[in-house]
Amino acid sequence: MKNIIKTTTLALVALLSMNTTVFADEVKQVDIANGAQVWADTCMRCHNVRPPSDLTVRAWSFSMNHMRVRAGLTGQETRDILAFIRASKTEEDRK
Repeated sequence: MKNIIKTTTLALVALLSMNTTVFADEVKQVDIANGAQVWADTCMRCHNVRPPSDLTVRAWSFSMNHMRVRAGLTGQETRDILAFIRASKTEEDRK
């Protein structure tokens, strides 16, 4: 019984560390220039582009998750657009 618990714990720790590494790699691979281009090209097909100051960072995240489905964006495109929006926000509206 002790060996099962020990093995399960080690396997869980290994899996969690692998997921953290994968997520960290994804976050590092954003392309702000591509985000700006995709944002301008994709969003303007259906509506006027909103300036980054219109929404909070949290609201942009919710909006982008919704628009990812509606506009057929890939995960990478969504991450790039969010990186561009976050980089474009001023200190006053960076909430």
